[in-house]
Amino acid sequence: MNDNTMINAAPRPNGHAMAGGQAPSVSVQNLALSFGSVKVLEALDLDIAPGEFLVLLGPSGCGKSTLLNCIAGLLEPTQGKVFIKGKNVTWLEPKDRGIGMVFQSYALYPQMSVESNLSFGLRVAGLPKAEIEKRVARAAGILQLEPLLKRKPTALSGGQRQRVAIGRALVRDVDVFLFDEPLSNLDAKLRAELRVEIKRLHQQLGNTMIYVTHDQIEALTLADRIAVMKSGVIQQLDAPLTIYNRPRTRYVAGFIGSPSMNFVKARITAGAPSPALQLGSRVIPLNDYAPARPLVAGTDVEFGVRPEHLRVGTGPEAGSSDAVDAVVDLVEPMGSDSLVWLKVDGQTLSARVESSQHFTPGQPLSVRFRVGLASLFDATTGERL
Repeated sequence: MNDNTMINAAPRPNGHAMAGGQAPSVSVQNLALSFGSVKVLEALDLDIAPGEFLVLLGPSGCGKSTLLNCIAGLLEPTQGKVFIKGKNVTWLEPKDRGIGMVFQSYALYPQMSVESNLSFGLRVAGLPKAEIEKRVARAAGILQLEPLLKRKPTALSGGQRQRVAIGRALVRDVDVFLFDEPLSNLDAKLRAELRVEIKRLHQQLGNTMIYVTHDQIEALTLADRIAVMKSGVIQQLDAPLTIYNRPRTRYVAGFIGSPSMNFVKARITAGAPSPALQLGSRVIPLNDYAPARPLVAGTDVEFGVRPEHLRVGTGPEAGSSDAVDAVVDLVEPMGSDSLVWLKVDGQTLSARVESSQHFTPGQPLSVRFRVGLASLFDATTGERL
């Protein structure tokens, strides 16, 4: 399986049940979209459970916003179907799909008050005044907008404006909410604050939410499941901790994590009682490693290990058979901990250590790997071993 091999399941019949007998809230079946000869989405299948918070994660151009827009009805797929609550909505207008959408841009009406911005769509739809007031009051209460209802958008901060944009979707009283990078225009502090509010909002409402982002911190903290995308294909669809700890491809492993996972070129070698890893002149036992498939001696691999899973020291462990010699290249103090950049056999690795540990550039030391928490990838295919 290479990086462009889709991991999720093949298309299934309409109205099928998910695990536990639940019908999906949103179902995308064999969905593809092309612009001329350019394929943006490739035969995608995706089921989202009722009340699930699913994050579509990937770099710019991977197809995540395109997929969201196909679900929303803003783009017409080349092939495939979209079901919402069991209803085929593939050719329905966005307003008829039972969705609420929050965009990257706030898109508020500057001449209207917050209250009018929240109620505008409901007034256009012809809802009774009492129902409009009820929905606006509910959304304002949930999002803590009551003190801001009479203000114009120009009198609001960026975070407050985005809360109004979320409230405008919330008043529609729908089952599915779609978020297209709603926090990307905010500074880091506001992003963190609003991220907490969105998570709290989901816990309070229990609605299905599909959220697009390129920010892995948002994905890991918000999602029930993450779909990591590349070139219009879902590379892995799993719970956040599963994706972090057991990435299925080298691409997923490198994309998730900050700083990124370390990758070391190595080779599987025969060992007793189990295969081992030839890393330069050292042989690292793989007894603690749980392989996804049999490890074959002679296979060239990339050994992936996260910075927090390196043990750095200068003491007795330096003489251990599985310790590797290293030299400190750079130290980055980060407050609660530090990032130590190391040179190992001409390759650069990063190790996360406690801030109480002090190292200096040029200092020799030893590195040991927590093999049970590491990942092995075939050097040719990028597939997890």
